[in-house]
Amino acid sequence: MAFLSFHQISKAYPGVQALSEVSFSVAEGSCHALMGENGAGKSTLGKILAGIDVADGGAIHLRGEQIAPQNPAEARALGIAMVHQELAFCPELTIAENLCLGSWPHRRGWVDRDALRDKARRLLADVGFDEDVDRLVGELTTGQEQLLQIAAALGTGARILVFDEPTSSLSAVESERLFELLADLKRRGFTVVYVSHRMEEIFRLCDTITVLRDGRHVATEPAADSHQDRLVQQMVGRSVEHHEPDHLAKPLGDVALQVEGLSSGQRLQEVSLTLRCGEILGLAGLVGAGRSELAQALFGLDPERTGTVSVAGHPLPPGDVVAAMEAGVGLLPEDRKRQGLVLGLNCRENGALAVLQRWSRWGWMDRRRERDQMEALVRQLRVKAPSIESGIAGLSGGNQQKIALAKWLARECRVLVVDEPTRGVDVGAKAEIHRLLDQLACEGMAILLISSELPEVMKLSRRLLVMRGGRIVGEFQRSEFQQAAILNRMVGH
Repeated sequence: MAFLSFHQISKAYPGVQALSEVSFSVAEGSCHALMGENGAGKSTLGKILAGIDVADGGAIHLRGEQIAPQNPAEARALGIAMVHQELAFCPELTIAENLCLGSWPHRRGWVDRDALRDKARRLLADVGFDEDVDRLVGELTTGQEQLLQIAAALGTGARILVFDEPTSSLSAVESERLFELLADLKRRGFTVVYVSHRMEEIFRLCDTITVLRDGRHVATEPAADSHQDRLVQQMVGRSVEHHEPDHLAKPLGDVALQVEGLSSGQRLQEVSLTLRCGEILGLAGLVGAGRSELAQALFGLDPERTGTVSVAGHPLPPGDVVAAMEAGVGLLPEDRKRQGLVLGLNCRENGALAVLQRWSRWGWMDRRRERDQMEALVRQLRVKAPSIESGIAGLSGGNQQKIALAKWLARECRVLVVDEPTRGVDVGAKAEIHRLLDQLACEGMAILLISSELPEVMKLSRRLLVMRGGRIVGEFQRSEFQQAAILNRMVGH
């Protein structure tokens, strides 16, 4: 008898069949991977198990008994909890208050603060997180919040944990800590359903891999019997070719971006760089090295920056986003949901955000031009959405990223700064985004590429700069790219 099994699970949303008759089983005490492209149905299946969504058809069996949690509370009562990709705590409350939300201990009608803190300390100890429980959650790093979320899930008594892209916003050190915790949970008999796009994590952590494609079950097999190329083919239905970027064979154009002595408090210190038309310049560094701060300063989001930022020879004033955009600078930010998109708008409206003035006449939007341009960009970027009128919040991470990128293509930028362009997207969408960046460089766009995935930076860049402590501490030509040497420079060895 299977410990946990899914039988013919189906789920539809308006215009999208998210899951179609999916069946497979999960062994007790195992780490079971769910893989597939964005929109394959992985997160939907996890949400159904955790009671966040309800299936339209099929059944789930736990230890032979059929279960159908209608909400997260019912799932928690069954010993099931989900650790979400998007962290959702109250930043103004303390760790203890967040961990005990909905069940604050009380005595004679008053909150028992001592019992609250004791409970929080026990939960933190369960995940090896040594932190002051009176500290505000808003002061924690993303990795610490992730540990906090796991502690909260364990605090419900859950024995089945669903992890949805848990390392998408973590540094290498934080990810390593999470892996150690997952290994410990397995040793203690917890069952983990692990959703991720990162191959190295899957083969390191998971016992079994289930692949979904377009909402259907493709395969379930032991991780030991699979390999990366096999997984890619199962996920996308074809092999993904790996080749040298085409822009590397093109001659470089004039200087598009010149930065000299750019500083901003302790965040940035005397940063200088040159970026030419048709070049992809990689920017590597650990979390906190100053890469995103540099991206924001170049886009005019840092009014305190000093030094010179020039586009095509014309200096830009500090803290002036409009001037940066008028000069041809675009920014694809690290956090697409909070900084790159307006989740309450649809695809068309999000794609037009950077060109509202250009596409309007006497204060009225040229709707025909807007529709025609956005439909063309959606086709070019291969966005999977029912239409350009579809709400952006309902799209997968990879398709949201494509729309965030579409708004800068609509504006026809001269310089594009892309910060973590493939974070949280699947292998197929990642290959498409890489292809697009290569194509833009071939067409003469100057691209500053920031990524925590060193292989990604090395694959796409003609040159690579290393940041540490807000400074540029190294430069590598493509012929000098060696992962060990770059990593040593990143950590200061």
